[in-house]
Amino acid sequence: MLDAKTLKKDFPIFRNQPEFVYLDSTATALKPQSVIDSLTDYYSTYSANIVRGVYDISEKATAAYEETRMVVKDFIGAESEKEIIFTRNATESINLFVNGIKDTLQKGDEIITTIAEHHSNFVPWQQLAKKRGLIFTVVSNEIFEVTKKTKILAITYASNVLGTINPIEKIIEEAKRANPNIIVLVDGAQAVPHMEIDVKKLGCDAFAFSSHKMVGPTGVGVLWVKEKLLETLSPYQYGGDMIRSVAIEETKFADIPHRFEAGTPHIAGVIAFKEAILYLKKIGLTAIHNHEVELAQLCYDSLLKEFGNDIMIIGPKKRQTGIVSFVLKGVHAHDVAQLLNEDHIAVRAGHHCAMPLHTSLNIEASVRASFYLYNTKEDVKKLCNALKKVKTVFI
Repeated sequence: MLDAKTLKKDFPIFRNQPEFVYLDSTATALKPQSVIDSLTDYYSTYSANIVRGVYDISEKATAAYEETRMVVKDFIGAESEKEIIFTRNATESINLFVNGIKDTLQKGDEIITTIAEHHSNFVPWQQLAKKRGLIFTVVSNEIFEVTKKTKILAITYASNVLGTINPIEKIIEEAKRANPNIIVLVDGAQAVPHMEIDVKKLGCDAFAFSSHKMVGPTGVGVLWVKEKLLETLSPYQYGGDMIRSVAIEETKFADIPHRFEAGTPHIAGVIAFKEAILYLKKIGLTAIHNHEVELAQLCYDSLLKEFGNDIMIIGPKKRQTGIVSFVLKGVHAHDVAQLLNEDHIAVRAGHHCAMPLHTSLNIEASVRASFYLYNTKEDVKKLCNALKKVKTVFI
C-alpha cells in the first residue's frame, strides 16, 4: 500500500504551500527533494560539458549522464542502451522519429492514428501526410484495418483525457499479423509514470515519453527505437557531438544513439532524471497505479453522487488511470478552474492538446483532475466541496 501523506513530505512544494491541492500531474508531476538535490549538486560541484572534456568534472558529468541512459534502458526493458535517445520531451521524441522515418514512405502509403491522440502524436503525422501525399487515417477505437499499404501505426498507450489504457500488446500483435512490415510508434507519456513498461513485450518499434511527467526535471525526453531500425533513420539535427568527422567534402556521423543528440543537452536534467526513476521504482509502479486509480474512482463516484445530471464525466465508469475529465453543465471549464484556484486547487481546463477528441465528443473544453502518488482522499473531498461552490455561483 502507498502512504501518500508520508510521500507528500518528499515534495518541498507542499511545505511552501501547505493548503495546495495539486490535481494536474497529467500535465507535469511535482518534483521530490532527491531530484532537486541532484540538479543542485551538478550545478554546484561538477558543472561541466559532457564527452568533450578530459578533465575530472567533465568525465564525472559524462559518466553520470550515461548512467542515466543505462537506468532508462532497464526501466523500460530495452535491449541495449544504444536504443535510448535523450531529447527535450516526448513531443521532440515523436518529431525526431517522424523526421527520421519520412524518407522511407512513398506517396499512397498509409499512416493510422487515433482520435484520442495528444497533438504531439497527431499533428506531425498529419503534416507529413500532407507533404508526402500519404493517406492519413484517424480511427475512433482500437478496431481498425491494417493493410499492406499501412506503413505506420502511431498510438497512445494511455489517453490524457479519457483516462483509458489501450491494450497495446494486443493491438500491435494484430497489426503486425496483418502487415509484418508495419512500424509502430507508441506515445507512452501517460503510461510510463504509472505502469511497468517492457518495450520488448509490447512489440512496438518506437516508444516516446517525458521525464517531467514522472517526477523528473522538465526539458528531458526519451525516444526508444529498436536498434536495427534506429540504424536506418536520418539524423534530426546537425552540429556538435553528433559527428565522427567533418571535412569540406563529407561529414561522417557518430554511432547511435549519439548521432541523434546534437549540441549540448540538458545535462543536469538527464542526470537528475535517474533520481526520478529510482524514486518511482522504490515506491513501486504497481502501488502508484493502484493508488491513483482508487482516488480517481472515488472522485468519479463522488462527482456523480453530488452533481448527477449537472455533470458529464468523460471516459468509462470504471477508472483505469488517475485521470477524471468532466464538464460541469452550464459552466465553462476555464471558469471552473479559476474558481477552484481560489480554494488552492490546481486542475487543468481546456482541450488538453486533444482537440480532435473534444470535437468528436461535441465538447468545447473540459476540466481535468489528475491524481498521482502524493494525492489523498482528502484532496478528492476538497475538490468536490469546491465544485459545490462553483455550482452555487453559476448554476
